[in-house]
Amino acid sequence: MTVYPFNIHLGPIEITGYGIMMMVGFLMGGWLIGLELKRRGLNQDYAADFIIAALIGGVLGAKLWYVALTQDAGALLSRGGLVWYGGFIGGALAVVFNGWRLKVPARWTMQVAAPALAAGYALGRVGCFLVGDDYGRPTDLPWGVAFPRGLPHSTAATLADFRVAIPEGTDPSTVLAVHPTQLYEVTIMLVVFALLWTLRSRERGTGWLFAVYLMLAGLERFFVEIFRAKDDRFLAGFTIAQLTSVVLIGIGASLYLRWRDDQPLAAGTYLSTVKK
Repeated sequence: MTVYPFNIHLGPIEITGYGIMMMVGFLMGGWLIGLELKRRGLNQDYAADFIIAALIGGVLGAKLWYVALTQDAGALLSRGGLVWYGGFIGGALAVVFNGWRLKVPARWTMQVAAPALAAGYALGRVGCFLVGDDYGRPTDLPWGVAFPRGLPHSTAATLADFRVAIPEGTDPSTVLAVHPTQLYEVTIMLVVFALLWTLRSRERGTGWLFAVYLMLAGLERFFVEIFRAKDDRFLAGFTIAQLTSVVLIGIGASLYLRWRDDQPLAAGTYLSTVKK
């Protein structure tokens, strides 16, 4: 299977499939958070506050993380160069700051956002697939996908730069089929979303659902990295993302054990004020 970038041209303006799906992911996340706030009888306006903060902090964090990894300051002004973990951290910090500004307890923010984070991430990875970014190692499996115009192209030369073993004598310009790791992530994170959405009605300590999200998201990323074409493998072939995943799993497990049996926290004045 061969996939070419999905882009829409409106005169001099180019809208990429990634940009479209990123916005869809944010909008879907806001809608899901709004549904959860409504179910709990809380202020639904917080969904819009959450998404605006997450969008600004997420894009900035993803850019800064990429620049830190590549030492390419020019990437700040480019359309590409977004790293998920940087976006997650930047978005999280912006959301927490905004919640602090509105006097919303951080654990309430975490609780209502957990399922939406999984759904938004899955939609974002659809965007990665549409532009041919973040793909995996070469494969001869039936569902292998070639990205002749991907970011970057899935050629033998590109994959060799990722320190992937290429058969000797292969023409560097040969386009190879690779693991569609973007779709692996879409599938797994949609399952994670369905699980979190089902569990959200269970009454435990405020924030426990976010702890579960951290553990599952960390496990998902650690697994998918096994198939990714990456050039940042270090100790025993592990990547920086896998190391970060282990940290997230540890944090999630610690928070879960700490919060699962707590009494629910008060939501605070802002969340508790429902406009008629």
